[in-house]
Amino acid sequence: MLTGERARQLLDVALSESRRLGCSDIELTLVGHSEALTRFANNAIHQNVAERSVDVSVRAQIGLRTARATTTRLDEQAICAAVGDAVAMCKAQEENPKLVEMAGPERITDVNRWAAGTANTTPIDRARSVKEAIEIAREQQQTAAGIFSTSEWHELLLNSRGVFTEHRQTGATFSITTMAEDSSGWAKQSAVDRDDIDPAALARQSVRKAAASRNPRELEPGCYTVILEPAAVLDLVGQMVPDFSATSIEDQRSFLCERLGDKLFGSNITITDDVFHPLQSGAPFDGEGVARRRLTLVDKGIPAEVAYSRATAARQGKAPTGHGFPLPNEGGECPTNIVIAGGDTSVDEMIAGTGRGILVTRLWYIREVDPYEKMMTGMTRDGTFLVENGEIVCGVRNFRFNQGLIELLNNVEQLGPAVRASGEETFDMVVPAMKVGRFTFSEVTRF
Repeated sequence: MLTGERARQLLDVALSESRRLGCSDIELTLVGHSEALTRFANNAIHQNVAERSVDVSVRAQIGLRTARATTTRLDEQAICAAVGDAVAMCKAQEENPKLVEMAGPERITDVNRWAAGTANTTPIDRARSVKEAIEIAREQQQTAAGIFSTSEWHELLLNSRGVFTEHRQTGATFSITTMAEDSSGWAKQSAVDRDDIDPAALARQSVRKAAASRNPRELEPGCYTVILEPAAVLDLVGQMVPDFSATSIEDQRSFLCERLGDKLFGSNITITDDVFHPLQSGAPFDGEGVARRRLTLVDKGIPAEVAYSRATAARQGKAPTGHGFPLPNEGGECPTNIVIAGGDTSVDEMIAGTGRGILVTRLWYIREVDPYEKMMTGMTRDGTFLVENGEIVCGVRNFRFNQGLIELLNNVEQLGPAVRASGEETFDMVVPAMKVGRFTFSEVTRF
């Protein structure tokens, strides 16, 4: 078990060895992690695995050179060996003029993201929930597959300049796909506390979608009014998040180049990065131990702020925002606690107010076509429906889409309440459902 006292002891060992080798700046990141996973398919549990590990990452810095080495052992010999490797790699490389000195201590406000119920979940607990979900699928002559995972981790970051910060967190995820003869449904949810997840409700949601999309109709591709459920919004709009990085802009690989302060999106679009939002997760400090601060990435349609690591901030005369990756890295920084402000229109109300459109459960295989216009392509999956005269009429064959995110966020007609959403193409975020005009489907898929 990792403790602050043990972490300080290891730092003392690392410092002693690094100074012996001619290096005075050392950083230690210690992560204790345990995860258990119950996997099911064909209406039966077929796998239960559990893993527990401790990783120690040692970063040495000598002037404008830095390098990192890792170990999974906590004895002094292993720590000294990792320090030796990091120092040797450090001395062997060329100077990096963009490197800044190691961070010093600052006040960091922790956030409680640990739930005893999640940490103490047993295989039997997960199996009972999975069994209930499977029975719901079986009752409707559907076949269920998915996962139920629970995890716990404890991260400590400390360095020779006085940084000492730590964070503990738990997490749970339940995902289910149910298959009928010619249709499928899907649902997924994650939370810090597993008691906030209702596997049976998710199973019923997936089953309903699979049943409602049987005998799918093939529609012509084209521009449609589209209702994107939160998971679809997450995986599509989330593709632009890495562009809100000062390094990305500096390297001329962001769609925000020469566009900060311009009105790019509709006035109903506001996006923040907020580690303290109650539906968010993650540590309140970055890979160098810098406190994360809240960013307004988009303010009523106007890109306003971006994330800065310490190095990028120093080059551009800005203050770091606490979004830097562990050094060394080439990416710089990225906001990771995304919150898209929602509205008060439910998905049912969006459907009721739609003359003709498409309801999309989720998207997958999303790829970038044009990085500056953020043109994306991908496909719908596991529940795509035709809406006519305010009602779901039938399931439809899946589409491939070609859609620019800038255009999409200019055509948002209605927003649902923001919820914590999970998908498969990007990390979890807090996002609303969206009703979007003139969404472009380019072709019908073969499934």
